[in-house]
Amino acid sequence: MSKDKVALVTGASRGAGAGIARGLGELGYTVYVTGRTVTPGDAKGWDGTVLPGTVSETAQAVTERGGKGIPVLCDHADDAQVAKVFEQIKAEAGRLDILVNNAAFIHHQLIEKKPFYEKELAAQGILDVGLRSAYVASWHAAQIMVPQGSGLIAMVSSFGATCYMHGPAYGAQKAGLDKLAHDMEFDLRGSGVGAVSIWLGPQITERALIAREVNPEQYEGFMAMAENPEFTGHILDAILSSPRLAELSGETLVGAEIARELGVQDRGQDKPSHREMLGSPRPKNPAAVY
Repeated sequence: MSKDKVALVTGASRGAGAGIARGLGELGYTVYVTGRTVTPGDAKGWDGTVLPGTVSETAQAVTERGGKGIPVLCDHADDAQVAKVFEQIKAEAGRLDILVNNAAFIHHQLIEKKPFYEKELAAQGILDVGLRSAYVASWHAAQIMVPQGSGLIAMVSSFGATCYMHGPAYGAQKAGLDKLAHDMEFDLRGSGVGAVSIWLGPQITERALIAREVNPEQYEGFMAMAENPEFTGHILDAILSSPRLAELSGETLVGAEIARELGVQDRGQDKPSHREMLGSPRPKNPAAVY
């Protein structure tokens, strides 16, 4: 158990973020949960369906599973709000062991089968809340982790970083997250702090269930192999605790693969990697130019 460990999971009102937070709660973490939803029904799915989930509900689920959940209202498009989250963590917990960069702007046309130029320009918002916001949160996290000599900065990414998935804005955001982890490792080297990007498989989330209804042919097969999002929380804890942390830092990791290497299962099952179908992460590049 990890009773003294502290995590921050961004964008965790629902979806993968909420599941990762719950998974860390199952391991005894104190988990700060950020998000914008405080009133049930404020968030909508792809087709306008009301989505469940608030920061308080996720925090409560963390506590119910054995950890301590702390809800924090935060719009990650606002740097001042983000800075206050880290000030609160420093004041209350005095440390931070894992930052999970999960917050992302999800446009309602994301999964529509249209070229990018036929979607609203607002779809590029994932490059702001998703990529830029991950840099900002990581900057703040490093201010805590480097002095304490330990920690893990994790980017929630996907196979869309190298294959076509949901259009160029989504793909660029995921590829950007991979590169953030790659380059942050160089700057963090020797500090005891690691940075990784992790490719999730299909997730059992509220949005995914809606997506399956909208595009059954596209999503039915994926859902049959889908991961419980708590699985990723368990993987990240195993990476943080691994004697291989320095070796893994800077890498883009397929969640299902590194889970098998570290002995982590999803509710007693190994999950499949989709590398053969969707592609491979780019390897770490040893070259450095100042």
